[in-house]
Amino acid sequence: MDEMTRTAVSVAEVPAEAPRLRYDDGREAVQEELSSTRRTARIVGMLVLGGYLTYGVGNAIATGIAAAPDYLSSVSASTLFTASAVWMLLNSALVIGIGTLMLPILRPHNKNIALGYFATRVFEGIILAVGVISLLSLVIVSRSYTEAGAADASYFETLGALAINGNFMAYNVAMVGLGLGSLFFCYLLFRSKLVPRFLAVWGLVGYAIFATGCVLEILGFAGTGLVATIPGGLFEIFFGIWLIAKGFNPSAITIGAAKTAGVLTP
Repeated sequence: MDEMTRTAVSVAEVPAEAPRLRYDDGREAVQEELSSTRRTARIVGMLVLGGYLTYGVGNAIATGIAAAPDYLSSVSASTLFTASAVWMLLNSALVIGIGTLMLPILRPHNKNIALGYFATRVFEGIILAVGVISLLSLVIVSRSYTEAGAADASYFETLGALAINGNFMAYNVAMVGLGLGSLFFCYLLFRSKLVPRFLAVWGLVGYAIFATGCVLEILGFAGTGLVATIPGGLFEIFFGIWLIAKGFNPSAITIGAAKTAGVLTP
């Protein structure tokens, strides 16, 4: 066997390599993406937890004041009511921020779902803000009621009830949108392995229950929305803490970054 033939046989016997990432041209871009994504994960985690704090505390205080028997005569003079409503409005900025920051992380794995989740968060933020503005209109109603005295009390009570119900309805509509949109979000988390799969499944189940409960609440089954928030709410709290402490799976981020950089080779 001559030299050329031996060389050909040797090359043929070398096993084919499995698909792999080629980093020679994109190592720096991938490493930069890993570092950037770790910072983003911490920020998203803080925004998730911050949303619970701002809307949860603000809503508890504002609706508590609005539930008082004499709320029509006291809301206009309550600085605490206005401040708590402003806290609720801050949540709208936070949830839109979550969607914005998650967009470049999700997009390499599925562009359509990434855009859909961003739209979900924008929808949530806008509808929640509409509800808070409705609640804030109680200040005007209360002021007008105080100036009018006892005259037309039933008229102002009707206006007040509409303002409160407007916030209630807006919240449930926003949460139905969030629940449905987040089903696709959790599916993508599961498929891409950006977080542990048990966490993605937890979110999938939690958001499905949450959306169902809010739909039932809108249909008149009082209390179902509150109960249905428990599994999804616990998921979001744990998810926020996970992102702050652990971040996203580096392997999944590396694959996404390599696709973006054009260095993922068969």
